[in-house]
Order: sequence, then C-alpha cells, then structure tokens
Amino acid sequence: MANSKQARKRAIQAVARNKHLSAQRSRYRTAIKNVRKAILAGDKAAAQTLYVTAQSVIDSMADKGVLHKNAAARHKSRLVVAIKAMA
Repeated sequence: MANSKQARKRAIQAVARNKHLSAQRSRYRTAIKNVRKAILAGDKAAAQTLYVTAQSVIDSMADKGVLHKNAAARHKSRLVVAIKAMA
C-alpha cells in the first residue's frame, strides 16, 4: 500500500486511467470484431460500412496513444485486404 500522500494519489490516478483506457481498448476491439464477423458472414456491403466506423475508432485510438500508429495502420490494412478478398 502507498505510504505517502503523493503515492496514494498516484495509485488512485492509475486506477482511473486504467478504467478509462480499458473502455477505449474495448471499443477498439469491438469495432474490429464487428468487421471480422461481417467478413465471415460473407456480407461485403455490411463489412465495408462497418469498416468505415472501425477506421474512425482505430484512428481515434492511435491519436490518443492507446494504440501505436503503426499498429493502427496494420490493423486497417489487414481489414481492407480481407474485405477485398471477399470478391
């Protein structure tokens, strides 16, 4: 347990930050999962519309520092390749 006032405050802040970032990561993972489900279902139109929203979420997470920019680009690229392969 934290012994100083500063350490107690940092512990409280860490809990709050973890809660916030966990929610952000969950939103990001759900967006990707929705696109993958549409791809597996074979619904190209739905996959493309879901990709547009997922792209926005992924870029937002990269801008906020939840996700590295290169990782965001890699995820978007792989989703696009999967969608194009549906033809």
